[in-house]
Amino acid sequence: MKELVILLLFVSIWVIVGGFVCCQRPAVVNIGAIFTFDSVIGKAAKPAMEAAVSDVNNDSRIRTKLNLLMDDVNSSVFLGTIDAFQLIEKEVVAIIGPQVSGIAHMISSIANGLQVPLISYAATDPTLSALQFPFFVRTTQSDSYQMAAMADLVDFFRWKEVIVVGVDDDYGRNGIAALEEELNKKMAKISYKLMLCNQLDESEVMDKLSKSKLLGSRVYVVHVNPDPKLRIFTVAQKLQMMTDTYTWLATDWLSATLDSFPPTKKTSLGFLQGVVGLRQHTPDSSQKRAFMSRWKRMQQKGSASSELNTYGLQAYDTVWLVAYAIDRFLDEHKNITFSPNSKIRHMKISGLQIEKLKVFTGGNDLRDIVLQTNFTGLSGQIQFNQDRNVFSGGYDVLNIDGVSIRTVGYWSHAAGFSLSPPDARKGKQDSNCCLDQMLDNITWPGGKSKTPRGWVIAVDERPLRIGVPNRASFTDFVTEVHVSHKIRGYCIDVFLKALELVPYHVPYMFQPFGNGRSNPKSDDLVKMVAADVFDAAVGDIAIVTNRTKIVDFSQPYASTGLVIVAPIRNSKSSAWVFLKPFTAEMWCVTAASFVMIAVVIWVLEHRVNDDFRGPPRRQLVTMFMFSFSTLFKTNKETTVSPLGKLVMVVWLFLLMVITASYTASLTSILTIQQLSSPITGIESLIASHWPIGYQTGSFAYDYLSETLYIARSRLVPLGSPEEYESALRRGPSDGGVAAIVDELPYVELFLSSQKDFGIIGQPFTRGGWGFAFQKESPLALDISTAILKLSENGELQKIYEKWFCKMGCHGEKRHGNEPNQLNLTSFWGLYILCGAFALTALVVFLLRMVRQFVRYKRRQLRSSSPSSISPSTRCSHVIYHFFDFIDEREEAIKKMFNQCEHPHPQANP
Repeated sequence: MKELVILLLFVSIWVIVGGFVCCQRPAVVNIGAIFTFDSVIGKAAKPAMEAAVSDVNNDSRIRTKLNLLMDDVNSSVFLGTIDAFQLIEKEVVAIIGPQVSGIAHMISSIANGLQVPLISYAATDPTLSALQFPFFVRTTQSDSYQMAAMADLVDFFRWKEVIVVGVDDDYGRNGIAALEEELNKKMAKISYKLMLCNQLDESEVMDKLSKSKLLGSRVYVVHVNPDPKLRIFTVAQKLQMMTDTYTWLATDWLSATLDSFPPTKKTSLGFLQGVVGLRQHTPDSSQKRAFMSRWKRMQQKGSASSELNTYGLQAYDTVWLVAYAIDRFLDEHKNITFSPNSKIRHMKISGLQIEKLKVFTGGNDLRDIVLQTNFTGLSGQIQFNQDRNVFSGGYDVLNIDGVSIRTVGYWSHAAGFSLSPPDARKGKQDSNCCLDQMLDNITWPGGKSKTPRGWVIAVDERPLRIGVPNRASFTDFVTEVHVSHKIRGYCIDVFLKALELVPYHVPYMFQPFGNGRSNPKSDDLVKMVAADVFDAAVGDIAIVTNRTKIVDFSQPYASTGLVIVAPIRNSKSSAWVFLKPFTAEMWCVTAASFVMIAVVIWVLEHRVNDDFRGPPRRQLVTMFMFSFSTLFKTNKETTVSPLGKLVMVVWLFLLMVITASYTASLTSILTIQQLSSPITGIESLIASHWPIGYQTGSFAYDYLSETLYIARSRLVPLGSPEEYESALRRGPSDGGVAAIVDELPYVELFLSSQKDFGIIGQPFTRGGWGFAFQKESPLALDISTAILKLSENGELQKIYEKWFCKMGCHGEKRHGNEPNQLNLTSFWGLYILCGAFALTALVVFLLRMVRQFVRYKRRQLRSSSPSSISPSTRCSHVIYHFFDFIDEREEAIKKMFNQCEHPHPQANP
């Protein structure tokens, strides 16, 4: 019994002591750091992390101190893996690093298995995803953001092809893949990839850069690891590739490298002139400025061997992030514990002692606390998104100008390029922010300020193979001269003139397409460009939808569209042609309006205007003569009353509109030629069953049959202007056609020598002719720019006149059916307006007369005895007296009022 009591007492004491030990908060916690000490990033990160640990351990707010265990992996995935195991064996609760993306891939898998958060300040590979590596957290920006900025930079200067120089590892391959994806969104592409080994062997760099000179693109994007020797640009200078014909863009490896240089070394960067690079943006702050001053003191003491760069700032912030997270973790969980992994424990691997590796039981909780941490550090706001990357703070756009490094702008994912930093624009973005893209003036290689074109045709590149239609008809546009085999025509002259404005030499050779006996199909020529048989096609090629899907077109150099050509006749000779402008209804309403105005003006003017008084016959003649003479503005009578003047103003306005419309319509009727067929437009042509002619090789055939669904049996191919004339003259009843559908330029050339045919209406399609190039050919843009210049300076019109105005230019022979007569529908608003004014004036006049008449009768009654006026007399004569009252002159009415107010006294008998 006594032994049992002693045993229970011992167990109780052991449990109490064990529980106390387990619940005790540790004074010091181990954290690990894996990186390459002797590297551009490592030389800044090592002293920065040491300074951060010192600051954390001296901060009274942080109750638990940090013990930083650092291992040098020398950029080796193998060494990095071993170091990770060694650190985890020492029971570290978090690992800072690594800086190399390849090592991060490997160690992230170890961190997943042992649940140790891995927090990197330099591994930018975008494929380090939160789903695959849930314990990987990144305090630097992912290359997915950087490549979006780089693609925006390429698009900002309107370059369409780039050559990428990268290292052949996870960092290089995955970063370039992200760039390719972003460029595709901007309709640009990577034309060539120069993949180099990590060591950047100069002979390999020289060999691959030399080969790239044979390519057309001159925009290089360099995405390698930070290189203090700057071997890419050193070799490029030796190859004379730092001249004004080349453009060099660099990701943030270059800014990290240059920021690490001492001031004395930055004075020898002349060979980098014109290079444009990116740097992760870190906002200016008093905290950052104080640390920069502290860094200078650290250099003087020998604890820092290089200048500070962005990755050094992020390494410092990463230590503080871990410190905050561990302190909060211990506040919540009190202690840190590790447990054996059951799967590892049962593995029998001789000599490796894998079973000693333990799982951090609080790893999930610590990772979640890290992701929830939010504070402002030296590099800016430290806060994580759903991908477990720090929120992007944007990028600085740098330009190396001689010995200085200038910031020419800033980029943010939300607003694009701007001259103000992203942190200064927070809360100020609007819907137009992405439209106001701006960068400061940039100095390009060679000291030039003009934006480089971005591509050239290499010296040893074969000439452009340009396919040219060998037409059999309408040869003024383009054809091959049989005797000399020269290519000539309007389209060729336009192309050669545009080529003169392209700011570089373009070797080319014309290759005829077609046998010269019949017109070739433009669709076949365009397909040969898409199939790389030709590099381009020059000729009378219509820009239509199905062609734009397989080739790129230049700016249209000629406007065109499908029109209908049919026989015409002259309809000038008609004795009653002057009646045609108006419909019968319009004539009737116009005549009624003249009568109405005559009556209204007579009523309004009769009392006050002597011109409208006199015998009834004279008044009737005056009334209608006044109304109709307003048409010719020859009326001798003038209106006196205010109401009459108001009505005349509205009436004269109506007359002005009506006479102008009548004149225009009559002029059109007397000068236009009329159709001799019932076809009035494309609708009537479709509805008919007559045959329709089209030019051989034209896209009109496909348009009529596939878009308008006209039966192909109705479509008749015609190969020359002579066949056009013959088919139209014979007509549908004699084996010809009712009309021809063709493009406007051909029709205008055909009608220039024809009098009996004309165009019906307007073109029912709109389009243009352009030059076809292979997809994404940069020459298409330069030729388009040249065509716009030719149009602006009048050269296009001069070329047109040279070919088609030899006998003098005439206006287009556009014809249509007889113009529609002007009907009441077009003018009813005017007539209602005029009628309303006339009726209102008449009502106002009558109301005024009734009022005057009532006043007059009342005064008359007051001045006479009631017995002298019988009721029957008042009722029977009131209307007659009213009209007599109206017929009186205004002066007579006033006199009658005076007599009623001052009656003459009667004489005494």
